[in-house]
Amino acid sequence: MRTTVQTHEFAADCQTRLALDMLAGTWTGVVLWTLRNGPLRPGELQARIGGIRHKVLNGTLRRLEQNGLVTRRRYAEAPPRVEYELTDPGRGLLEPLAVLGRWTERYADEILNAQARALTDP
Repeated sequence: MRTTVQTHEFAADCQTRLALDMLAGTWTGVVLWTLRNGPLRPGELQARIGGIRHKVLNGTLRRLEQNGLVTRRRYAEAPPRVEYELTDPGRGLLEPLAVLGRWTERYADEILNAQARALTDP
């Protein structure tokens, strides 16, 4: 028996694509994973991540907040203090991130080798 795939199953507005869109940013998964143990200040995040520019981190945090994956808490102190913390949907992405991490550990060398071959093949 043949199974027919309906063409609308993978439509552009499919809600299943939401998670992929959430994780599409270069630093999104890294920032979410770094916040897994509790709230952090932007400077702490930047120090723990390493290699991320301040401007890029701020943009990533802003997108995560706009998408409801992190909350931003401002404290009325001098100097002002801000912390970011995962929301329930943000914590919900930790499991898929862990699975992607295991996939990467298993296949990273194969992927990198394929990319290197593609650069050298005529």
